[in-house]
Amino acid sequence: MERFELIAPCHFGLEAVLKKEITDLGYEITLVEDGRVTFEGDAEAIARANVFLRTAERVLLKAGSFTAVTFEELFEKTRAIPWERYIPRDGKCWVTKASSIKSKLFSPSDIQRIMKKAIARRLQEAYDLGQQPLSETGSEYPLRVFFFKDQVTVGIDTSGDSLHKRGYRTLTSKAPITETLAAALILLTPWKKDRILVDPFCGSGTFPIEAAMIAANIAPGMNRKFTAQKWTNIIDKQLWYDAVDEAEDMINLDVETDIQGFDIDADVIRKARSNAENAGVEKLIHFQERSVADLSHHKKYGFIITNPPYGERLEDKETLPGIYSAFGRQFAKLDSWSAYMITSYEDAVKYFGRKPDKNRKIYNGMLKTYFYSFQGPKPPKKEKGQER
Repeated sequence: MERFELIAPCHFGLEAVLKKEITDLGYEITLVEDGRVTFEGDAEAIARANVFLRTAERVLLKAGSFTAVTFEELFEKTRAIPWERYIPRDGKCWVTKASSIKSKLFSPSDIQRIMKKAIARRLQEAYDLGQQPLSETGSEYPLRVFFFKDQVTVGIDTSGDSLHKRGYRTLTSKAPITETLAAALILLTPWKKDRILVDPFCGSGTFPIEAAMIAANIAPGMNRKFTAQKWTNIIDKQLWYDAVDEAEDMINLDVETDIQGFDIDADVIRKARSNAENAGVEKLIHFQERSVADLSHHKKYGFIITNPPYGERLEDKETLPGIYSAFGRQFAKLDSWSAYMITSYEDAVKYFGRKPDKNRKIYNGMLKTYFYSFQGPKPPKKEKGQER
């Protein structure tokens, strides 16, 4: 089977999590950059990466890379890529996104226009069309282009909609965390499915749902569609069916786990329950209307993983000191627990009342956030036949 280089973009600061996911799938990493992990794989890898990766934003098939400092150079080097290897005679190809950092070429519209023209010229020559325009009536082959210090990387998007769109979150609360970011943050912690997990600001339920999917081995992409499923020249349709069959065989909804989501807003809790039902994990999560001031648990050695409010609107900022203070007070009573929170609120630690053991800077889109770790003691090792 033909080998490709595949590129998986992710949130800045979470490349190590995605790298481990790809390695666990059995593929060889060739490059790790800010916000991207490149690996080798065949057509089957395209399907499996889309279905199984929890923390990637999408999967791109790398078409080529080169240096370009003028638009003439961009045209010629784009034209030199063997596009007929990837795009059939009737394929529709265009640049959906062009990003440029520290490069001489930076106008997205000009980049898109010139590369489209170069690709069309190459395909006209490859398919002996002369000056006849391409029909573009077939499958879609959208491109994403990255410029960094004049180095150009061109990828064909196999995913379509971002992979954070699992399909279960039809109802959201304000300022929801994306599914891919939530999964990555959970995987950054030592939490395992046999440990308690509580989100006291659960909103639309993303953290609890992603945790339940991890616990039950539910692949995040098994219930959605991908752009490359319509391709007939690179990847056989059967490979998609095989990937989903593999995912279905791994599901274990009988897993014993204790995952809870709390929120002060009853309407938000209803939305979270509906989303959990869509994800097929409603029986694995206990949602409850509860203020963070009432946060408590009778068991020891639990985990809190959460995305507290951080004042999206000016009027909300006045409530933040009280919210974070209440959170800190209640967490202090859970003396054997660990807490992990992502927030952009600069005074979060001040009002929480405890210095973090670790602090990781993560970009959520263009928003700079911090993932604070407050680590509790490790539980004693269980002896055989002993329950914690």
